[in-house]
Amino acid sequence: MAKKNLGEMSFLDHLEELRWLLVRSTLATCIMAFVTYFISDYLFDQIILGPIRPTFFTYVWFCDLSHQLGFADSICITELNFIIQNTEMEGQVNIFVWMCLLAGFILSFPYILWEIWKFISPALYEKERKNAKLFIFVSSLLFFLGVLFGYFVVIPMSVNFVATFSVSDVVKNQFTLESYMGMVKTSILGSAIFFELPIAIYFLTKLGLVTPQFLRKYWKYAVVIILIIAAIVTPPDVVSQTIVAIPMLLIYEVSILISKIVYKNKLKENV
Repeated sequence: MAKKNLGEMSFLDHLEELRWLLVRSTLATCIMAFVTYFISDYLFDQIILGPIRPTFFTYVWFCDLSHQLGFADSICITELNFIIQNTEMEGQVNIFVWMCLLAGFILSFPYILWEIWKFISPALYEKERKNAKLFIFVSSLLFFLGVLFGYFVVIPMSVNFVATFSVSDVVKNQFTLESYMGMVKTSILGSAIFFELPIAIYFLTKLGLVTPQFLRKYWKYAVVIILIIAAIVTPPDVVSQTIVAIPMLLIYEVSILISKIVYKNKLKENV
C-alpha cells in the first residue's frame, strides 16, 4: 500500500499501517528466533544458564574486585547451592520456544525500531525525519546496553541472592525452570526498557508532557526508587548495590540533560 501524507490518512489508514508494522515486526522476530534454533545448545547451556555457575564472568570479576578493594573473599562466590528442575510435562518445550522468541526479539530490535520510525515519521518535521539513522542507532545501543546490564549484573546478583537466602537450614532451594527463565526474561527486558528512558524522555519533552524542571524536582524520589531496586536485586552488601545503582542513576541524569536540550530548543522555536 502506497504511503500517504499524515494529513491525507484516515483513521483506518493509520490502523492498516499499524497492522502491517506489527506483522512485519512479528515476522522479523520469528525469523531471528528460527535462526537461534541452530545455536540453541550454546544459547541455553552457555548463555541462559551461565549465571547459575560460580565460574560465570560476573562472579569472577566480583571476586577480583573484592581482592583489589582489600575485602579478601567477602564477595567471592564459590558455590551456588541450588538446583533447577522441570516440573511440567511440556515445560522444557514451552521454555525453549519462548526463550528463542525472546532472543529473536532482541536480535531484531533495530529492525523493529526502523518500522516504528517509519510509522511515526509522517508526524515529524522534515529536519527530524533526517535523524532516523541516529534515532535507530542510539535507541538500539541503549537497548543492547540494557540487555547486557540485565544479563551481566542484574541476573547474577539476583541468582546469588536467592541462592544464599534461606529462612532455615532445613529448607533446600530447588527452583523450577519456569521461575528461573521468568527471572531471566524480566531482568533482561526490564533493564533494556529502563535504558530506553532517555529516548522516552526525549519524545515526552517534545510533546510537552515532561519538563527538565519536573524531572529535577522528583530527582530524590527517583534516587530512592533506584536504590530500593538495587537493594532488592543484589546481595546485602554496599559494593553490589552501588554497582547496580550507579548506571541507573546515570541513565536518569542523561534523561534530564536530554530533556533540558529539547526544552531549550522548543523555547527558541516559539520565540
